[in-house]
Amino acid sequence: MRDVILQKLNEIEAKHDVKILLAVESGSRAWGFASPDSDYDVRFVYMHKAAHYISIETKRDVIELPVNEVLDIGGWDIKKALWLFRKTNATLYEWLQSPIIYMADENFHQQMLSMMEEYYLLRPAFHHYISMALNTYNGDLQGSEVRMKKYFYALRPILAAKWIIDRQSVPPMQFSKLRVLVEDSSINTAIDELLEAKKTADEKTTMPPNAVLHTFIKDTIGYCNANKDKLSERDSDTGRLNELFRQMIGV
Repeated sequence: MRDVILQKLNEIEAKHDVKILLAVESGSRAWGFASPDSDYDVRFVYMHKAAHYISIETKRDVIELPVNEVLDIGGWDIKKALWLFRKTNATLYEWLQSPIIYMADENFHQQMLSMMEEYYLLRPAFHHYISMALNTYNGDLQGSEVRMKKYFYALRPILAAKWIIDRQSVPPMQFSKLRVLVEDSSINTAIDELLEAKKTADEKTTMPPNAVLHTFIKDTIGYCNANKDKLSERDSDTGRLNELFRQMIGV
């Protein structure tokens, strides 16, 4: 599949006359809890030639391919990506940490990684993750049968929110790294069993609610909300991002 993905990315570069600066896996395969039938969620950042940006026209800053059952490929223009980076788009911060990299301009990637802690705004990132966890818990984990994968769609964001509360830093993308926050052996056992089951379960597999995980998710949501006022507020200017943008497009 990697060869297919690289071919699609090369076709995008040729068709749109762009250079892809970073292309990564962004979904469950990168998070670390894919099912056998999980699709491939490929996300990328690209740039045009300098002349493209010197224009009075408003130009499209997204490239997307038609989605099918196997591949979901889409990307953002560098200018859009850098602006969203400054605004702490949590999804973009995850792309930068993805363990599955398809294409990368090392200079661009490393500079972005080096600026993450400087630009990461704790409050908006926290609200992003706590909202994801709450929506999944209240909407997908109620009832006599729940979809197995939805536990991970609640566990990952609630652990990211807890990471922001406890460590006041950028949470890791990978679920295995977030799990260091789980100290209770019974919860870790329940997660291990679920991870093992998911290796052979398809995306639609359901299961009875797991009381241990339900309690943990609910309690952690409560803990995070009770401590969210401890998050510091800060902001950074666009200086380094403007420099990187100009450097990459060559002006």
